[in-house]
This record gives sequence, structure tokens and C-alpha cells, in this order.
Amino acid sequence: MAKSAEQILADLKNGNYAPVYFLHGEEPYFIDLISNFIEKNALDESEKGFNQQILYGKDVRLDQIVSASRSFPMMGQRQVIIVKEAQNLGEFTQSDFDFSMFENYLKSPQPSTVLVFCYKHKKLDKRKKIVKTLEQFSVLLESNKIYENKVPDWIQNYVKSKGHTINRQALLLLTEYIGNNLERLSNEIDKVLVNFSDPVEINEGLIQEYVGINKDFNIFELQSAIIKGDALRANRIINYFASDPKNHPAVVNIAFLHAFFAKVLLIHHSPDKSERGVASAAGVNPFFAKDYLAASRRFNVNKTIQNLAHIFQADLMFKGVTANISEAQLMKELVYKLMH
Repeated sequence: MAKSAEQILADLKNGNYAPVYFLHGEEPYFIDLISNFIEKNALDESEKGFNQQILYGKDVRLDQIVSASRSFPMMGQRQVIIVKEAQNLGEFTQSDFDFSMFENYLKSPQPSTVLVFCYKHKKLDKRKKIVKTLEQFSVLLESNKIYENKVPDWIQNYVKSKGHTINRQALLLLTEYIGNNLERLSNEIDKVLVNFSDPVEINEGLIQEYVGINKDFNIFELQSAIIKGDALRANRIINYFASDPKNHPAVVNIAFLHAFFAKVLLIHHSPDKSERGVASAAGVNPFFAKDYLAASRRFNVNKTIQNLAHIFQADLMFKGVTANISEAQLMKELVYKLMH
């Protein structure tokens, strides 16, 4: 049965363990979340030495996994077998492999075994018969990447689940710099929260201190300076980037600015200029709608198109197609053109 990560975790927290879990997809965070919960909680510490096995796809065959799963637990009611890196199981890469033995086990699993497959970074081929069998006889999770416009909500919910809050600026910094990499987001947030036993509001200062994203000199602040027409602040940020090109490469900044103005152009062509309409047109979280509305007011549709052309030209120059120029000078010239 296909289930969401939230449904599976709710069942597990209530002590309801299924005989077989198959966790697959491009987003490893939810796969790890579920498998780690089972690894930590399905057995008492005293039972794990006898009744918990951690296997790896590249080191084991599917028939060995099935054989181990059919065995009984030693001095306990349950055994747990977790197959990590299951995407490396050779059987799943063979187009003509006969899954009959595995299918028979799925249809009649050992009730005292909890078998977990962690098939990460890619999806199963749904055209294969084995996938239909997994859908019918196992708990099947398809772990997909979340859309970028859902990231702020995810961050807020994650922080809230830890008993803390996060302010708008810190939320913007994490969203813009880390994106929808949930594994990294959770790690960076935990890196902040581990320092506090009482509830705290995560602010941009904490993000700078513990995550390393400068609260004053970052691509989001550059975007804000461009929208406001603050040339002095924009140049200070560009100079800061130039002093640390490894962590602020021009190619990344150019890509960010292109994505920003492309969304502003979408807003110009949207009939609904409300915050919700703007968010929908640009494909961003409503949390960011005010910034895009402000940009659409400052840059009319012709200037927005012109700015996209400036960014395209800067990208060509950076790649050495039209001219050779230092990253710092390129960014200064680009920002000047965007603002004037």
C-alpha cells in the first residue's frame, strides 16, 4: 500500500509495524527519517545484537535477504532487517530478472520480521511487475523532492516540531542558500538548535553564527538592494563577494538573478496582482510575494526584459564567449545595468 511519510511515521509511533517497507525516490530525507526511526525504536537495545541486521545493497543478493527474512527472531518477538543502498541491488537493474521468490515472500511475509528497503536517489521503474506487487503487499513510499515554493513552510514546520520558531529573514536565508535539500536543511537547523535547551527564535544572527551564511552580505541582500535602488549597499555586497569568490561564485549569483527577474516577468503577465496571485504566477511561496511585487513595481515589463538580456550577456562574458573580465568587475557592471 502506498503511503506518505507522515502516515508511515504516525503508524510507527503508535507501535504498528508492517512486515515489509519499500522506501524509494529522489528525496533521501524521508527515507532516512523512516528507516532511522525503525532502527532506533523497533527493538530494545538488548535485542538489537541478536535480532537487528543492517545490510547493504552492493554486498548482498535479494535471495539472501529473503532467506534471512524468513528466519525467526532469537529470544524476542521481532527481528529487523534494514537494506541500505538498496538501489545497488543487482536484481533491480536486470530487465529480465525473475522476482518470483521475492513476490512470494511479499504475499506471505514472516510476521515476526520487519524488512526495510532504502532505495535512494531514484525511483523504481513503475513499468515492472514487481512494483505492482510492492504496491499491493508492502508499505510503499515514493519519496519525492518537494517544490521550492513549499520549502519555507517545511522549514517553519520543522522548526516548530522542535519547539522553536524562526523569523522571516532567517527563513529567507535558508531558503535561498540551501533550497529544497531537506537533508542539508534539517542538518543546518539542528546545528543551530543544539545550542539551546529552551525555546528560541532562530534569527539571521544565529544563521550567520552557526550555519555560516552572512546575514548582511548575501545574494538575498543583493537582490533587496537592487529592488530598492541602493547602489552603495549593492556595491558593498559585490565587494564582499569578490573577497570570497569560492563561496560566492559569479556564476551562481548570475543564475539567481536570472531566476529572480524571470519570475518578475511572469508577474507582469499575471492578471492577478494580489500576493496569492503573484505567488501562484511566479511559483513561489506567498511568504515571498511582497518582494516580487515590489520588484514588479520598480521594474516595468520592458525594463525586466532588458535586465534579463543584461544577465544573459553577463553570463556569456563570464564564460568567456564575448570577453574576458574579472568576476568582481562583471558583477559590478551587471548590477549597475540592472538598477539603471
